[in-house]
Amino acid sequence: MATPAEGGFNIDPMSQYLLRPLFGDGAILWYTPTNATLWMGVTVLATVALLVLSTRRRAIVPSRGQSIAELIYGFIHRMVEDVAGHEALRFFPYVMTLFLFVFLSNLLGLIPTSFTSTAQIAVTATLALLVFFTVTLVGIARKGVGFLGMFWVSSAPAALRPILAVIEVISYFVRPLSHSVRLGGNLLAGHAVIKVIAGFAGALGVGSVVPIMGIVGMYALEVLVATVQAYVFTILTCVYLRDAVGEAHH
Repeated sequence: MATPAEGGFNIDPMSQYLLRPLFGDGAILWYTPTNATLWMGVTVLATVALLVLSTRRRAIVPSRGQSIAELIYGFIHRMVEDVAGHEALRFFPYVMTLFLFVFLSNLLGLIPTSFTSTAQIAVTATLALLVFFTVTLVGIARKGVGFLGMFWVSSAPAALRPILAVIEVISYFVRPLSHSVRLGGNLLAGHAVIKVIAGFAGALGVGSVVPIMGIVGMYALEVLVATVQAYVFTILTCVYLRDAVGEAHH
């Protein structure tokens, strides 16, 4: 790697995504606790605090924490039922867990010096593959060979059906890639832009007012992106679940 010239302007926006061991400076193995492990654990604790601690009293007049928990619960419950159908409600706990993990990971990643675990493709790909295999296995278990009917577009002209079937199969197996890259890529890009603008603010000294205003604007945008990306990841999960538990609409 080239060394920047002395006194040069150097910003490395990707350094915030480097995995670092929590203890020592040795090699990172599959069992090594890292900064990613730490912040995923913080996300789990935040989820427990939101859903368990804030609702333990279950007051008729809810506290702020209970109100937020009930709002999220009702929102995801309606999403699962409206998008995937009543039969998919048995998967509501799974979908709720996915949403909260992604949503809280996104928000916690906006804390200065924190680590955004959902900006790591390894994390988002794992979540997407879990959805993919869940949908596939459930679909086969419920429908058997009939699950393959989702690839056959019976409403299309007979000559086009084989071509469309190939396209449907390819698009089905590309789902984990698009599902994971969409989430990780958006968060990675936004955080990198904030890092670059912060670098300008640090270099300009007194004239850093404009970059600082830019950082504030980007943070507001990133809060919106964190929410929207969690919503998109969850609603796509519901759409895929509909293929497994609903009726084909081809």
